[in-house]
Amino acid sequence: MPVDPFLPLAYLTRMAIRPIITLPDEKILRQVSKPVKSVDEGVRAVFDDMLETMYKAPGIGLAAVQIGVPQRLIVLDVAREGEEKRPLFLANPEVIWTSEEFGEYEEGCLSIPDFYEMVQRPRDVKVRFLDRLGEPHEMAASGLLATCLQHEIDHLNGILFIDRISKLKRDRVVKKFQKAQKLGKL
Repeated sequence: MPVDPFLPLAYLTRMAIRPIITLPDEKILRQVSKPVKSVDEGVRAVFDDMLETMYKAPGIGLAAVQIGVPQRLIVLDVAREGEEKRPLFLANPEVIWTSEEFGEYEEGCLSIPDFYEMVQRPRDVKVRFLDRLGEPHEMAASGLLATCLQHEIDHLNGILFIDRISKLKRDRVVKKFQKAQKLGKL
């Protein structure tokens, strides 16, 4: 991974892989995350841990609430295998525009392992956020990046992707995870 000149040297050694909260622990996953007041060293340390955790899982997006930190922070990297990593760090992200056209992707979630389902979302979005240095940005996205942004921002609002599928399928997956927990398989 190329070293970003804005990252402190300690970035290379301080990252930690954190446990990812999974179903059936909906109490934590459904918390509405609080905005960060400023992007400081503490926030950057959480970003770094989130990125390392996401890559290890492996995944393409992670919200801070998924590691038990109910702050409005997400990390993403939709680079395909073999491509150079392109991580994005977003603090206080908010969708400020969506297209009327929808796209459909098979979504999964690190908090709902081994479950995938087709989900429809707006195909294009515009998002406002602060970067890892605290600078404000607006970004337009389409396709997979737009889907991933919406999925992770949903997490910040206490919404899981299974809330966007049929009630029958949602109930089945929740019961599956509850049963696995009772059997000690989680």
